[in-house]
Amino acid sequence: MKTILSRTGLRLPILISIFGYVGYVVSCTQKDQVILTNPSENTTELLSVKASAAPTIDGTIESMWENAPKLKITPTVPDPGNGLFTGYIGEQYPVTLRSMYDGTNIYFLAEVTDDSQTILPTPWYFNPAGNTTGKTGWTKEPSSRSYDANGNLSRIAFGEDRLAMLWNIDASTPKFITQSCYASCHVFTPYMDYSQNPAVYTSNAANGNHYTNGQAEKIDMWWGRLGYISRDATLNFIDDNYQDWAGGPAITNLTGGNANGRHVDGIAPDGTKSSTWPYRPNYTVTPPKQGEYSNSQNLKLDGTGATVSVPLWVLTNGTRSGFILPADTLSGNAKKVTGISSAGVLTLSDNSKIDPTVGTDYQRTGDPITGPTAAKAIANYIGMPLLNGRSDIKAAAVYTGSGWVVEYTRAMKTSDAQKQDIDFTVQNSDGSLKDQPFGLAFFNNSNNQHGIYPGMVLKFQK
Repeated sequence: MKTILSRTGLRLPILISIFGYVGYVVSCTQKDQVILTNPSENTTELLSVKASAAPTIDGTIESMWENAPKLKITPTVPDPGNGLFTGYIGEQYPVTLRSMYDGTNIYFLAEVTDDSQTILPTPWYFNPAGNTTGKTGWTKEPSSRSYDANGNLSRIAFGEDRLAMLWNIDASTPKFITQSCYASCHVFTPYMDYSQNPAVYTSNAANGNHYTNGQAEKIDMWWGRLGYISRDATLNFIDDNYQDWAGGPAITNLTGGNANGRHVDGIAPDGTKSSTWPYRPNYTVTPPKQGEYSNSQNLKLDGTGATVSVPLWVLTNGTRSGFILPADTLSGNAKKVTGISSAGVLTLSDNSKIDPTVGTDYQRTGDPITGPTAAKAIANYIGMPLLNGRSDIKAAAVYTGSGWVVEYTRAMKTSDAQKQDIDFTVQNSDGSLKDQPFGLAFFNNSNNQHGIYPGMVLKFQK
């Protein structure tokens, strides 16, 4: 067995194929790898104690939390192969978990050691060198550390800090009991290529997504973007998603088939697929815009030229923020971009202009590899409140200077009728609440690479 002890010397370019609504890529160890844990903290049980009163979900640790025992873990970034997590492999992110419950809700408190607060994911900036014929210099910072062909760091990351948990819905996924996070892990899984006759079993060296192994298997996925949560009270939610079998072999075995079983709550594949690549499953409904989505649009240079990607909204009050809110657009604090010139000048909805070539407000300064982004970098995301099933988990995230305090709560049993949520009210034959296995991941300033701690179990105080 090979154990991950520290950052490896591997320096390969990162090639990640991302499908679905957001850029969450699975992280699975190869079969001969395990996660390094600290023997002095070698416990995997989180005891949820009965709460005499509900804690206030505000990111402040109240004295009542002292009644809940701590589970100390160290999520570690694995090596799933092919350089997928290059530059992060072996990094460790200490996390302390606590839990309480009452007759209505369950409560969690996570304290994450993190020496840098990441709340400005992949912002827009202007690169004069990129402003060539038929192109624009408006571009985005990378979400993860970038490396050149020789394995040297070419740019630091402007990703996100995130906390994620996975749960086995109705014990439907047998492998979850022993593998937790890895039960739906299919990085580089070979597939049957039906484009050839006869069909050929083909390796899959580039793509990987979470999906389960059978139609009845589902995993509840809680995914908290901490910069998003801490941006505004309207965004105080952890995103409630789920994983399924991605439409099954009829889709996952197709050449270019979308083997992404991650879905937002409230939708489900309807059994059919798109007729063109990448053959995504079709869904029962189209969810409304919510959560974190891209602040991008396509416009023609000078109104008639080549089509280029530029920001959709710009905050004009001098504030640099990771997220533009609907309130910003309604109040006029944000203006819509209505035009782009071949010189890179943005025209806004009030006919004012942003000329990024005057001064350096919209350009990188300092070291091109490790220096900061532009002083007036434009947010790459619009933050919308979560709705319906995605808003089941109320949360608050506070950065303390040395890490994150994340406090969150969800109903013990939600109103979910599609079996997309874990049910904490399921009982044993003696009336006690069933243990619930789970896994946890933490993303440190990255969009994809993250530390994992599998194999834990939630137990309830009787």
